[in-house]
Amino acid sequence: MSLYTLGLNHTTAPLDVRARVAFAPDALSGALRDLTSSREVKEAAILSTCNRTEVYFHGGEPEGVARWLEKTHTLTPATLSPYVYTLNERDAVSHAFRVASGLDSMVLGEPQILGQMKQAVREAEAAGSLGLVLNRLFQRTFAVAKDVRTQTDIGTASISMAAAAVKIAERLFPSLSEQQLLLVGAGEMIELAATHFASRKPRSITVANRTLERGSQLANRFGADAITLNELTERLAQFDVVVTCTASTLPIIGKGMLERVVKQRRHAPVLIVDLGVPRDVEAEAAELDDVFLYSVDDLSDIVKDNLQIRRDAVVQAERMIADQASHFLRWLQGRSVVPTIANVSSHHEALRKREVERAQRMLANGTAPADVVEALSRSLTNKFLHPSLAALNAAGEAERAELIALFSRIYGCAEPPADS
Repeated sequence: MSLYTLGLNHTTAPLDVRARVAFAPDALSGALRDLTSSREVKEAAILSTCNRTEVYFHGGEPEGVARWLEKTHTLTPATLSPYVYTLNERDAVSHAFRVASGLDSMVLGEPQILGQMKQAVREAEAAGSLGLVLNRLFQRTFAVAKDVRTQTDIGTASISMAAAAVKIAERLFPSLSEQQLLLVGAGEMIELAATHFASRKPRSITVANRTLERGSQLANRFGADAITLNELTERLAQFDVVVTCTASTLPIIGKGMLERVVKQRRHAPVLIVDLGVPRDVEAEAAELDDVFLYSVDDLSDIVKDNLQIRRDAVVQAERMIADQASHFLRWLQGRSVVPTIANVSSHHEALRKREVERAQRMLANGTAPADVVEALSRSLTNKFLHPSLAALNAAGEAERAELIALFSRIYGCAEPPADS
């Protein structure tokens, strides 16, 4: 019963590699249909965030999925293989539980990943790539994550990326109440950043988004202004802090644009926190004086400080996950015997029907009911036992000993004593 997770994350791959294998939200459905229609796998779901891209799949082989991932993103095996991990069955199940519970995140216990995983499952359902095994896995995953978050203190150890961005801003500027904040994008991460920064009461907050309507919806919640991305070139220089996280596949803020911003600001410092994967800001912009550019990887030192917090909660969560993984694996392994059970049941049902028809003919011919019942029971017993007894008689000495032990266990009878 093949169940795998294949992917890479913030612990195995640098940001530029993660960016090259990330899936844009509107590309997931097509990718899933392509993966399953190519007969590489029977079922699949793709989790793609700023910190990881993982393919959960059933009924296929990792080599085929790895080649598909390389082909989809136009990458060579040498580019991708050093960073990719493959997890099979027990490890894949435990990994799914750990990811959803926030134990595998850059930010220990962060809650956003659970919502992202649920969205990945919805995408798989919509694409028709979710079957019995993965559906059962993810439903169990969400239940385990809920138990971990409600029965342990893992969530209290969380410092989100948004909170880390606030900490960096407070190190650079004496008071955020004097600074003008620009949020680029309107997704979940930007919404979280808006919540954290708004609590510090910055001088102003502006939301820039591709569509003004969605940007305005977020801006209205925080008493902020809203602009479109087309206005960035003219407006960027007025902001002291920029936090960006969009689904763009190419940078939307380039080094040249920021060179002009530095001149317009007369070298007043500007902090840019780029939470986008792929990057929203050209990495070369970090070379500019007075531009303080941080990527998601640059925030790791801040958030990793929290890994030492709540050790007891981590231990407790890992025990819960191990226990639940064992339960799921027993169900999964039980699935492998279903075809055998169906075949044996079908075989015996056919025998039963033939013997019942024979008994009915005997009754129609006037045979006494007691004799018919006796004949039916003897015939069924003989036919049910024949394959097993025939195998026992034909077995060699070593195999015969194994069969005797097996039959004794199946029928609940004592093994015969060894010959003296």
